[in-house]
Amino acid sequence: MVEILRNHDNKIQCVMFDLDGTITDSGKIILESVRHALLVLDYPIPDETQLRKFVGPSLMDSFMNICGMDVDTAQKATDAYRRYYETDRLFDVVLYDGIEDTLSELNKRKIENILVTSKPYEFAVRILKKFDLYKFFSYVSAPGFDDPSSDKSRLIDKALKHSNMEKNKSIMVGDTHFDIDGAVSCGVSSAGVLYGYGSRSELASAGADYLISEPEDLLQIVFGGQILI
Repeated sequence: MVEILRNHDNKIQCVMFDLDGTITDSGKIILESVRHALLVLDYPIPDETQLRKFVGPSLMDSFMNICGMDVDTAQKATDAYRRYYETDRLFDVVLYDGIEDTLSELNKRKIENILVTSKPYEFAVRILKKFDLYKFFSYVSAPGFDDPSSDKSRLIDKALKHSNMEKNKSIMVGDTHFDIDGAVSCGVSSAGVLYGYGSRSELASAGADYLISEPEDLLQIVFGGQILI
């Protein structure tokens, strides 16, 4: 189901996707890795509600904002997380039902797909390749390991410059306010996914133009009534 909060008549030619909580359900391994890092540092472990907030923003920002760490401690926690996560644990995710077919259909209809994620570039590409999704994307806009920012607007801007796509022909798809905030800041439309880790109120308050209940709903936004899968 598509819920239209702000209607746009512009024909979309480029779809930018978040990764965690939008393409992959990765919450289990992210939370497990966070718990591991906190145990290594002998740091208190937040409750489940707080831990779920780690899905979306950068690790440095999360350790500082959620756990109250200073920069040095947050860096140690991030390092401990990555040592645990960077083995095959990063593949301990599942694809959301319908996401592969949706990406494929967008490709077939000559829509450009770009990944825009706060997950480090190396991890993001490895995950896409592991699940045979890399072929659907023309570009991956993601930070390096030394980039701690959760600001999606710079990653969206980087993606737009790479594709040379007009803003009014692009849309950002994600499950948290970080995705919607970035889209609003860059002047592109946005679709908040309700099957991920953000709430309806979070996405609507951030300024999402659309809310979708499943990946295939995106086709209705891009192609109107022409739902092909």
